[in-house]
Amino acid sequence: MADWGPVVVAVVLFVLLSPGLLFQIPGKGGRLVEFGNFQTSGVSILVHTVIYFALITIFLIAVGVHVYTG
Repeated sequence: MADWGPVVVAVVLFVLLSPGLLFQIPGKGGRLVEFGNFQTSGVSILVHTVIYFALITIFLIAVGVHVYTG
């Protein structure tokens, strides 16, 4: 049986945390958050990377999400 939990969690978090797709932290022009602007900066990429790493660590190591198929 294949464990698809890490793959599903990684893909969902990648889509949700892509800077500029749904939201961007920090936003441009002094805003804290911008929604759907489709623009990124180096700082927002760094912030989203740290958030992604923290969430994927929590879901895969601390919680232990598993999805078995077959």
